[in-house]
Amino acid sequence: LSLLNKNNEVILVSSGAVGAGYTKCKLDKSIISNKQALASIGQPLLMKEYKARFEKYNQIVAQVLLTAQDFDSRKRTENAKNMIEVLLKNKVIPIINENDAVSIEEIVFGDNDQLSAYVTHYFDADLLVILSDIDGLYDSNPKENKNAKLLKVVEKIDKKMMQAPCNPNNEFATGGIVTKLKAAEFLMQRGKNMFLASGFDLSDVKSFLIDNIHKKGTLFKGTT
Repeated sequence: LSLLNKNNEVILVSSGAVGAGYTKCKLDKSIISNKQALASIGQPLLMKEYKARFEKYNQIVAQVLLTAQDFDSRKRTENAKNMIEVLLKNKVIPIINENDAVSIEEIVFGDNDQLSAYVTHYFDADLLVILSDIDGLYDSNPKENKNAKLLKVVEKIDKKMMQAPCNPNNEFATGGIVTKLKAAEFLMQRGKNMFLASGFDLSDVKSFLIDNIHKKGTLFKGTT
């Protein structure tokens, strides 16, 4: 991100506040008020970690907490956008997370795939990059079918794609491949692109973003 930020404006959408809070306080996450409490404990821990990591590259970061209501009001959206633009002009990387400590419905139904799609659209970003535990979209489940083929470019999302299992891969995650497809569809309908790649092997996303070489990962192309 530090390398990318030299010639681009970067916004990071992150999760992990509830998981970070749980490392300090073992509350029952199925209770909404407990989950809110865990988020309030975990958010400063999360930002402390980001701050320490980015300081190694002399990179300043800023915490931005948003809820769905911030995108329901034109005035609130514009205020948030103006603030983000000030940060970007000063080469500060905004780290956006859903404000789980005050959200109720968002904790139950929300996910950062949708939040990042909204951020991309309403804050006029050119591209959304989602880093995941998979290295792109396949024509079938690669965990079940060794002959599954990676779809490098997707220009239309059909109903069959949306029927994939949507269970997250760990207890702190929300969503799954379906939420990523919904995020992609939301952006594609608005003429924006999304790139899905592995968050464990960053060589693919580095090649795509910095070297302009599309090795792996899936590019969802928006309609013009």
